[in-house]
Amino acid sequence: MTIGVLALQGAFRAHRHKLDELGVDSAEIRLPEHLDDVDALIVPGGESTTMSMLLESSGLFDPVAERLTAGMPVFGTCAGLILLSKSIEDGRADQRNFGVLDVTVKRNGYGRQVASFEDELTVCGVDEPVHAVFIRAPQIVHVGDALEVLASDHRGDPVLVRHGHILGCCFHPELSEDHAIHRLFVESTAY
Repeated sequence: MTIGVLALQGAFRAHRHKLDELGVDSAEIRLPEHLDDVDALIVPGGESTTMSMLLESSGLFDPVAERLTAGMPVFGTCAGLILLSKSIEDGRADQRNFGVLDVTVKRNGYGRQVASFEDELTVCGVDEPVHAVFIRAPQIVHVGDALEVLASDHRGDPVLVRHGHILGCCFHPELSEDHAIHRLFVESTAY
């Protein structure tokens, strides 16, 4: 199995490092043809409107959308969650998203850069608390009925959700020492 990491913006190298540490092959995805040899995809954090434009200019948006519609497992972190969501509460009119995860998100819902924080989360299926880094994080304001909430923040708001082979989180698991969230995704790709 090879997991692609969208390498247009964000901490894609940190995601690849986590996968390396788990013994999982990975590849950087920058062009449509790079999708041919991957079985799953990670969409990292960054700035969601910029990522949307880069997906368009690279010619990747439609091929990624086709693969996701066909059932390719995907994991979106922070801006990646925004791009996977069905609805963006405060998105720009020209911002495209894939609409494969039945959540509504609010961009920067936890505040600006100065409001960034770290938290310890209890995650379903993980024995130890997970250290989570929230940087200009989106907030999940609505969760569809079919979704499973795997973790909530200190206020009780969902921050990690799953629907089958689609995983989305508000935080940056690639920026902590913990491997639990990447392991959850790797395990979910066995479909």
